Amino acid sequence: MRIGYDAKRIFHNTTGLGNYSRHLVRTMARFYPEYTYILYNPKPPRVHRLDVQPPLEERRPRSWWKYAPSLWRSRGILKNLRRDGIDLYHGLSGELPLGISRTGIPSVLTVHDVIFWKFPHWYSPADRLIYTLKLKRALKEASAVVAVSKQTKADLVEMTGIDPERVQVIYQSCDPVFKKDLPPAYLEEVRRKYSLPREDVILYVGTLEPRKNAMTLVKALSRLPYSAVFVGRMTPYGRQVKKFAESTGMQDRVKFLSGLSLRELAALYRLARVSVYPSIYEGFGIPIIESLYAGTPVITNARGVFREAAGPGGIYLSDVTDPAEMEEKLRWAMTSDLGPLREAGLRHVRRFDDDRLAGRWHALYRKLAGK
Repeated sequence: MRIGYDAKRIFHNTTGLGNYSRHLVRTMARFYPEYTYILYNPKPPRVHRLDVQPPLEERRPRSWWKYAPSLWRSRGILKNLRRDGIDLYHGLSGELPLGISRTGIPSVLTVHDVIFWKFPHWYSPADRLIYTLKLKRALKEASAVVAVSKQTKADLVEMTGIDPERVQVIYQSCDPVFKKDLPPAYLEEVRRKYSLPREDVILYVGTLEPRKNAMTLVKALSRLPYSAVFVGRMTPYGRQVKKFAESTGMQDRVKFLSGLSLRELAALYRLARVSVYPSIYEGFGIPIIESLYAGTPVITNARGVFREAAGPGGIYLSDVTDPAEMEEKLRWAMTSDLGPLREAGLRHVRRFDDDRLAGRWHALYRKLAGK
Protein backbone atom coordinates (compact mmCIF):
# COMPACT_ATOMS: atom_id res chain seq x y z
CA MET A 1 0.00 0.00 0.00
CA ARG A 2 1.21 3.51 -0.88
CA ILE A 3 -0.04 6.16 1.55
CA GLY A 4 0.26 9.89 0.95
CA TYR A 5 0.30 12.51 3.69
CA ASP A 6 -0.14 16.26 3.82
CA ALA A 7 3.30 16.95 5.30
CA LYS A 8 3.22 20.72 5.72
CA ARG A 9 3.01 20.48 9.52
CA ILE A 10 5.67 17.76 9.64
CA PHE A 11 8.30 20.04 8.13
CA HIS A 12 7.11 23.47 9.26
CA ASN A 13 5.52 23.21 12.72
CA THR A 14 7.33 22.57 16.01
CA THR A 15 4.29 22.25 18.29
CA GLY A 16 0.97 20.36 18.49
CA LEU A 17 0.02 19.71 14.85
CA GLY A 18 3.61 19.09 13.86
CA ASN A 19 4.21 16.69 16.74
CA TYR A 20 0.99 14.82 15.96
CA SER A 21 1.88 14.49 12.27
CA ARG A 22 5.48 13.41 12.81
CA HIS A 23 4.56 10.89 15.44
CA LEU A 24 1.80 9.30 13.36
CA VAL A 25 3.92 8.72 10.25
CA ARG A 26 6.92 7.61 12.31
CA THR A 27 4.75 5.11 14.18
CA MET A 28 3.13 3.71 11.04
CA ALA A 29 6.53 3.27 9.41
CA ARG A 30 7.80 1.45 12.49
CA PHE A 31 4.90 -0.99 12.80
CA TYR A 32 4.13 -1.43 9.09
CA PRO A 33 7.43 -1.00 7.21
CA GLU A 34 6.15 -3.01 4.26
CA TYR A 35 4.14 0.03 3.07
CA THR A 36 5.44 3.21 1.43
CA TYR A 37 4.65 6.55 3.11
CA ILE A 38 5.01 9.59 0.86
CA LEU A 39 5.19 12.99 2.57
CA TYR A 40 3.97 15.87 0.38
CA ASN A 41 5.86 18.95 1.54
CA PRO A 42 4.98 22.25 -0.21
CA LYS A 43 8.34 23.97 0.39
CA PRO A 44 11.87 23.37 1.75
CA PRO A 45 11.78 22.12 5.36
CA ARG A 46 12.06 24.55 8.24
CA VAL A 47 11.79 21.89 10.97
CA HIS A 48 14.11 18.86 10.95
CA ARG A 49 12.60 16.49 13.50
CA LEU A 50 11.81 13.52 11.27
CA ASP A 51 14.45 11.26 9.74
CA VAL A 52 13.10 10.68 6.22
CA GLN A 53 14.42 7.23 5.36
CA PRO A 54 12.62 4.31 3.63
CA PRO A 55 9.78 3.49 3.93
CA LEU A 56 9.30 7.28 4.23
CA GLU A 57 9.75 9.45 1.14
CA GLU A 58 9.44 13.22 0.70
CA ARG A 59 7.90 14.98 -2.31
CA ARG A 60 8.01 18.69 -3.15
CA PRO A 61 6.48 20.70 -5.99
CA ARG A 62 8.47 20.99 -9.19
CA SER A 63 8.68 23.50 -12.05
CA TRP A 64 6.56 26.60 -11.54
CA TRP A 65 4.55 24.97 -8.73
CA LYS A 66 7.48 25.57 -6.35
CA TYR A 67 6.67 29.29 -6.60
CA ALA A 68 3.05 28.67 -5.55
CA PRO A 69 3.35 26.13 -2.72
CA SER A 70 -0.08 26.83 -1.21
CA LEU A 71 -1.78 26.38 -4.56
CA TRP A 72 0.16 23.16 -5.16
CA ARG A 73 -0.87 21.84 -1.75
CA SER A 74 -4.55 22.59 -2.34
CA ARG A 75 -4.85 21.71 -6.07
CA GLY A 76 -1.69 20.83 -7.98
CA ILE A 77 -0.84 17.92 -5.70
CA LEU A 78 -3.58 15.77 -7.27
CA LYS A 79 -1.40 15.07 -10.31
CA ASN A 80 1.41 13.97 -8.01
CA LEU A 81 -0.89 11.60 -6.15
CA ARG A 82 -1.92 9.91 -9.40
CA ARG A 83 1.66 9.79 -10.69
CA ASP A 84 2.90 8.25 -7.44
CA GLY A 85 0.17 5.59 -7.46
CA ILE A 86 -1.19 6.64 -4.07
CA ASP A 87 -3.75 4.20 -2.64
CA LEU A 88 -4.86 6.52 0.17
CA TYR A 89 -4.29 10.16 1.13
CA HIS A 90 -4.37 11.44 4.72
CA GLY A 91 -4.98 15.11 5.53
CA LEU A 92 -3.36 15.42 8.94
CA SER A 93 -4.63 18.86 9.96
CA GLY A 94 -8.21 19.46 8.86
CA GLU A 95 -7.50 20.03 5.16
CA LEU A 96 -7.71 18.06 1.91
CA PRO A 97 -6.81 18.99 -1.67
CA LEU A 98 -9.72 20.46 -3.59
CA GLY A 99 -11.29 17.82 -5.83
CA ILE A 100 -9.66 14.75 -4.29
CA SER A 101 -13.06 13.02 -4.13
CA ARG A 102 -13.16 13.07 -7.95
CA THR A 103 -9.81 11.31 -8.37
CA GLY A 104 -10.94 7.95 -7.03
CA ILE A 105 -8.25 8.13 -4.32
CA PRO A 106 -9.83 7.55 -0.89
CA SER A 107 -8.96 10.11 1.77
CA VAL A 108 -8.84 10.40 5.55
CA LEU A 109 -9.30 13.71 7.34
CA THR A 110 -7.99 14.27 10.87
CA VAL A 111 -9.88 16.98 12.78
CA HIS A 112 -8.09 18.26 15.87
CA ASP A 113 -10.58 20.84 17.11
CA VAL A 114 -13.18 23.43 16.08
CA ILE A 115 -12.08 26.07 18.56
CA PHE A 116 -12.35 28.77 15.89
CA TRP A 117 -16.12 28.16 15.91
CA LYS A 118 -16.63 27.70 19.64
CA PHE A 119 -14.40 30.62 20.67
CA PRO A 120 -14.32 32.96 17.66
CA HIS A 121 -12.92 35.91 19.66
CA TRP A 122 -9.53 34.16 19.75
CA TYR A 123 -9.24 34.36 15.95
CA SER A 124 -9.24 37.10 13.36
CA PRO A 125 -12.26 37.28 11.00
CA ALA A 126 -10.00 36.31 8.08
CA ASP A 127 -8.64 33.24 9.87
CA ARG A 128 -12.13 32.14 10.91
CA LEU A 129 -13.33 32.38 7.32
CA ILE A 130 -10.37 30.45 5.93
CA TYR A 131 -10.59 27.69 8.56
CA THR A 132 -14.35 27.40 8.07
CA LEU A 133 -14.18 27.09 4.30
CA LYS A 134 -11.32 24.59 4.38
CA LEU A 135 -12.89 22.35 6.99
CA LYS A 136 -16.40 22.33 5.55
CA ARG A 137 -15.06 21.52 2.10
CA ALA A 138 -12.79 18.79 3.45
CA LEU A 139 -15.63 17.18 5.42
CA LYS A 140 -17.63 16.86 2.21
CA GLU A 141 -14.74 15.34 0.27
CA ALA A 142 -13.31 12.97 2.92
CA SER A 143 -13.90 9.24 2.65
CA ALA A 144 -13.43 9.00 6.42
CA VAL A 145 -13.29 11.57 9.23
CA VAL A 146 -11.23 10.99 12.38
CA ALA A 147 -11.44 13.13 15.51
CA VAL A 148 -8.56 13.10 18.00
CA SER A 149 -10.92 12.87 20.98
CA LYS A 150 -14.54 12.21 21.92
CA GLN A 151 -14.79 15.91 22.80
CA THR A 152 -13.69 16.95 19.31
CA LYS A 153 -16.16 14.52 17.75
CA ALA A 154 -18.99 15.97 19.86
CA ASP A 155 -17.95 19.52 18.93
CA LEU A 156 -17.78 18.62 15.26
CA VAL A 157 -21.25 17.08 15.30
CA GLU A 158 -22.65 20.06 17.22
CA MET A 159 -21.12 22.73 15.01
CA THR A 160 -21.52 21.11 11.56
CA GLY A 161 -24.40 18.66 11.90
CA ILE A 162 -22.26 15.90 10.41
CA ASP A 163 -23.63 12.37 10.87
CA PRO A 164 -21.91 10.97 14.00
CA GLU A 165 -21.54 7.65 12.22
CA ARG A 166 -19.14 9.32 9.77
CA VAL A 167 -16.74 10.32 12.56
CA GLN A 168 -14.59 7.91 14.50
CA VAL A 169 -12.20 8.68 17.34
CA ILE A 170 -8.55 7.67 17.17
CA TYR A 171 -6.48 9.21 19.92
CA GLN A 172 -3.02 10.64 19.48
CA SER A 173 0.13 9.72 21.34
CA CYS A 174 3.45 11.46 21.93
CA ASP A 175 7.11 11.02 21.06
CA PRO A 176 8.74 7.86 22.46
CA VAL A 177 11.29 9.95 24.37
CA PHE A 178 8.60 10.81 26.95
CA LYS A 179 7.94 7.11 27.58
CA LYS A 180 11.52 6.07 28.32
CA ASP A 181 13.48 6.20 31.55
CA LEU A 182 16.30 8.73 31.46
CA PRO A 183 19.65 8.24 33.25
CA PRO A 184 19.95 10.13 36.54
CA ALA A 185 23.18 11.69 35.25
CA TYR A 186 21.29 13.18 32.30
CA LEU A 187 18.55 14.53 34.55
CA GLU A 188 21.22 16.21 36.67
CA GLU A 189 22.85 17.61 33.53
CA VAL A 190 19.57 19.21 32.48
CA ARG A 191 18.97 20.51 35.98
CA ARG A 192 22.36 22.24 35.98
CA LYS A 193 22.04 23.52 32.39
CA TYR A 194 18.85 25.40 33.21
CA SER A 195 19.81 26.25 36.82
CA LEU A 196 16.80 24.47 38.29
CA PRO A 197 16.47 24.23 42.06
CA ARG A 198 16.88 20.86 43.75
CA GLU A 199 13.55 21.13 45.49
CA ASP A 200 10.38 20.13 43.64
CA VAL A 201 9.49 22.17 40.57
CA ILE A 202 6.17 22.98 38.90
CA LEU A 203 6.19 22.66 35.10
CA TYR A 204 4.07 24.39 32.44
CA VAL A 205 4.39 23.29 28.79
CA GLY A 206 2.58 25.09 25.99
CA THR A 207 2.59 28.14 23.77
CA LEU A 208 2.14 31.28 25.85
CA GLU A 209 -1.19 32.48 24.48
CA PRO A 210 -4.44 33.55 26.17
CA ARG A 211 -6.25 30.25 25.56
CA LYS A 212 -3.50 28.36 27.39
CA ASN A 213 -4.13 30.58 30.43
CA ALA A 214 -0.62 30.78 31.92
CA MET A 215 -1.48 34.03 33.70
CA THR A 216 -3.74 32.22 36.16
CA LEU A 217 -0.87 29.93 37.08
CA VAL A 218 1.64 32.74 37.60
CA LYS A 219 -0.89 34.66 39.73
CA ALA A 220 -1.34 31.60 41.94
CA LEU A 221 2.43 31.19 42.20
CA SER A 222 2.76 34.76 43.47
CA ARG A 223 1.10 33.60 46.71
CA LEU A 224 3.21 30.46 47.06
CA PRO A 225 6.90 29.75 47.77
CA TYR A 226 7.44 27.22 44.96
CA SER A 227 9.59 27.36 41.82
CA ALA A 228 8.16 26.92 38.32
CA VAL A 229 9.38 26.52 34.75
CA PHE A 230 7.34 27.75 31.77
CA VAL A 231 8.34 26.02 28.52
CA GLY A 232 6.86 27.47 25.35
CA ARG A 233 7.23 29.94 22.53
CA MET A 234 7.27 33.51 23.80
CA THR A 235 4.48 35.77 22.55
CA PRO A 236 3.09 39.21 23.48
CA TYR A 237 0.83 37.45 25.99
CA GLY A 238 3.84 35.55 27.30
CA ARG A 239 5.67 38.83 27.87
CA GLN A 240 2.72 39.99 29.98
CA VAL A 241 2.96 36.81 32.05
CA LYS A 242 6.71 37.27 32.47
CA LYS A 243 6.29 40.94 33.38
CA PHE A 244 3.77 40.00 36.09
CA ALA A 245 6.20 37.43 37.51
CA GLU A 246 8.96 40.03 37.64
CA SER A 247 6.71 42.74 39.10
CA THR A 248 5.78 40.42 41.99
CA GLY A 249 9.39 39.51 42.76
CA MET A 250 9.35 35.99 41.32
CA GLN A 251 12.14 36.38 38.76
CA ASP A 252 14.47 34.14 40.82
CA ARG A 253 12.05 31.22 41.03
CA VAL A 254 10.04 31.41 37.79
CA LYS A 255 11.88 30.60 34.56
CA PHE A 256 10.76 30.96 30.95
CA LEU A 257 12.43 28.59 28.49
CA SER A 258 12.06 27.82 24.79
CA GLY A 259 13.93 25.92 22.10
CA LEU A 260 14.52 22.80 24.19
CA SER A 261 15.13 19.44 22.57
CA LEU A 262 12.45 16.80 23.13
CA ARG A 263 14.83 14.85 25.35
CA GLU A 264 15.44 17.92 27.50
CA LEU A 265 11.70 18.46 27.77
CA ALA A 266 11.23 14.82 28.77
CA ALA A 267 13.84 15.37 31.48
CA LEU A 268 11.95 18.41 32.79
CA TYR A 269 8.78 16.36 33.14
CA ARG A 270 10.70 13.84 35.24
CA LEU A 271 12.33 16.55 37.34
CA ALA A 272 8.97 18.18 38.07
CA ARG A 273 6.78 17.16 40.98
CA VAL A 274 3.66 18.17 39.08
CA SER A 275 2.84 19.72 35.71
CA VAL A 276 0.10 22.27 35.14
CA TYR A 277 -1.94 22.45 31.95
CA PRO A 278 -4.41 25.27 32.65
CA SER A 279 -5.81 25.61 29.13
CA ILE A 280 -9.37 26.87 28.77
CA TYR A 281 -10.11 24.67 25.77
CA GLU A 282 -8.32 22.08 23.61
CA GLY A 283 -9.05 19.37 21.09
CA PHE A 284 -6.83 17.00 23.08
CA GLY A 285 -3.72 18.24 24.91
CA ILE A 286 -0.54 16.27 24.16
CA PRO A 287 1.42 17.79 27.12
CA ILE A 288 -1.01 15.98 29.43
CA ILE A 289 -0.04 12.54 28.21
CA GLU A 290 3.64 13.50 27.92
CA SER A 291 3.50 14.26 31.63
CA LEU A 292 1.62 11.09 32.55
CA TYR A 293 4.05 8.89 30.61
CA ALA A 294 6.83 10.49 32.65
CA GLY A 295 4.97 9.58 35.85
CA THR A 296 4.13 13.19 36.68
CA PRO A 297 0.52 14.05 37.68
CA VAL A 298 -1.18 16.97 35.94
CA ILE A 299 -3.23 19.85 37.33
CA THR A 300 -5.73 20.71 34.61
CA ASN A 301 -9.23 21.78 33.63
CA ALA A 302 -12.17 19.68 34.88
CA ARG A 303 -14.20 20.61 31.79
CA GLY A 304 -13.94 19.64 28.16
CA VAL A 305 -11.44 17.10 26.88
CA PHE A 306 -9.06 17.24 29.83
CA ARG A 307 -10.59 14.42 31.89
CA GLU A 308 -10.56 12.30 28.74
CA ALA A 309 -6.82 12.87 28.36
CA ALA A 310 -5.66 12.83 32.00
CA GLY A 311 -8.10 10.36 33.54
CA PRO A 312 -7.23 9.41 37.13
CA GLY A 313 -3.79 10.99 36.74
CA GLY A 314 -5.31 14.46 36.82
CA ILE A 315 -5.90 16.99 39.59
CA TYR A 316 -8.87 18.99 38.40
CA LEU A 317 -9.86 22.64 38.57
CA SER A 318 -13.57 23.47 38.47
CA ASP A 319 -12.69 27.03 37.34
CA VAL A 320 -9.38 27.03 35.53
CA THR A 321 -9.28 30.85 35.48
CA ASP A 322 -9.50 31.22 39.29
CA PRO A 323 -6.05 31.88 40.84
CA ALA A 324 -7.35 31.03 44.33
CA GLU A 325 -8.43 27.53 43.28
CA MET A 326 -5.17 27.09 41.38
CA GLU A 327 -3.26 28.08 44.52
CA GLU A 328 -5.21 25.54 46.57
CA LYS A 329 -4.52 22.70 44.12
CA LEU A 330 -0.84 23.58 43.84
CA ARG A 331 -0.43 23.67 47.60
CA TRP A 332 -2.09 20.26 47.89
CA ALA A 333 0.02 18.76 45.10
CA MET A 334 3.26 20.04 46.58
CA THR A 335 2.58 18.70 50.07
CA SER A 336 0.68 15.43 49.50
CA ASP A 337 1.67 11.88 48.58
CA LEU A 338 1.30 11.73 44.79
CA GLY A 339 2.25 8.04 44.50
CA PRO A 340 -1.30 6.76 43.89
CA LEU A 341 -1.92 9.48 41.27
CA ARG A 342 1.29 8.57 39.47
CA GLU A 343 0.35 4.89 39.31
CA ALA A 344 -3.19 5.64 38.18
CA GLY A 345 -1.91 7.98 35.49
CA LEU A 346 0.57 5.42 34.18
CA ARG A 347 -2.20 2.81 33.89
CA HIS A 348 -4.55 5.26 32.17
CA VAL A 349 -2.04 6.49 29.62
CA ARG A 350 -1.55 3.00 28.19
CA ARG A 351 -4.64 3.59 26.06
CA PHE A 352 -2.47 5.98 24.04
CA ASP A 353 0.31 3.45 23.40
CA ASP A 354 1.70 3.40 19.87
CA ASP A 355 0.86 -0.22 19.04
CA ARG A 356 -2.82 0.27 19.89
CA LEU A 357 -3.18 3.44 17.85
CA ALA A 358 -1.16 2.13 14.89
CA GLY A 359 -3.45 -0.88 14.76
CA ARG A 360 -6.51 1.38 14.56
CA TRP A 361 -5.00 3.40 11.72
CA HIS A 362 -3.88 0.29 9.88
CA ALA A 363 -7.39 -1.18 9.96
CA LEU A 364 -8.89 2.07 8.67
CA TYR A 365 -6.32 2.48 5.89
CA ARG A 366 -6.80 -1.09 4.67
CA LYS A 367 -10.57 -0.75 4.67
CA LEU A 368 -10.55 2.50 2.68
CA ALA A 369 -7.92 1.33 0.21
CA GLY A 370 -9.64 -2.02 -0.29
CA LYS A 371 -6.52 -3.91 0.66
